[in-house]
Amino acid sequence: MSRVYVHEVAARDGFQAEPDFIPTVEKIAFVNALSRTGVSKIEVTSFVSPKAVPNLRDAEEVMRGIERRPGVLYTALIPNVRGAERALSVGVDELNLVMSASESHNQANLNRTKAHSLQGFQEIMKVVRGRASINGSISTAFGCPFEGNVPEERVVDLAGRYLELGFRGITLADTTGMAHPKQVAGLTEAMKKRFPSAELTLHFHNTRGMGLANAFAALHAGADRFDASLGGLGGCPFAPGATGNICTEDLVHMLAAMGYDTNIDLDALLAVARKLPEIVGHDVPGQVSKAGKITDLHSLWEVER
Repeated sequence: MSRVYVHEVAARDGFQAEPDFIPTVEKIAFVNALSRTGVSKIEVTSFVSPKAVPNLRDAEEVMRGIERRPGVLYTALIPNVRGAERALSVGVDELNLVMSASESHNQANLNRTKAHSLQGFQEIMKVVRGRASINGSISTAFGCPFEGNVPEERVVDLAGRYLELGFRGITLADTTGMAHPKQVAGLTEAMKKRFPSAELTLHFHNTRGMGLANAFAALHAGADRFDASLGGLGGCPFAPGATGNICTEDLVHMLAAMGYDTNIDLDALLAVARKLPEIVGHDVPGQVSKAGKITDLHSLWEVER
């Protein structure tokens, strides 16, 4: 079976968008439970200004409180040098730096130009000095809600800039759910051809219901790393009507059905997912946690009732 790596982002991408603050102790317990399921990477939090994202104001406390398991990479989103310093002080394994492929979304999301973002990345690299690995995410890689289509070559060129700075991995993010499978296959193939040794991750949102179809297309184009959010939590504030990320348990269930090896205990993952509505105080979009696995059979007596 081919190996596929699943990166869990609900603790950051999901919790930051929730209307209510998730208590620190619950965040720690959530990350610990995810660590025991076999996911390869967990984006634990973001070291942004507490004023900007109050839901993640406990970033240091969460990172200090989690139980780290061998084989799991613990990463965090970093906006600037100050955020990098905070993350390094609590031993984050990987820093995830983000900018948009489109100028307008970068201004809306980060309040800075793309040139300013790249300059900031250079400053962060000087601070890190090998104390953590660096992943670079390219937001709006498949389309911008303000500018529309984003040329493939622009995304590939930006990825090259990241690698020149010394980043270990690249994440292509469908931030506002504008990607479609044919486009995903083309950009994935272009990235694999141009940067065959780079660690490539795909980050899809399910805004228009094509999230898993896009993951399937990326798989067949050679991708083997995917971000996903338990329960399908998350979303972009700059995408009108946006829903969350692709759902981790739904993605893992699909991969298992097709014979891929994720090293994830799906039953353990579903057990965590089924507790998620209680944590966030509302229903979540995930489907397999509600319907069960396709291997879960039912008696005729149960159906007749």
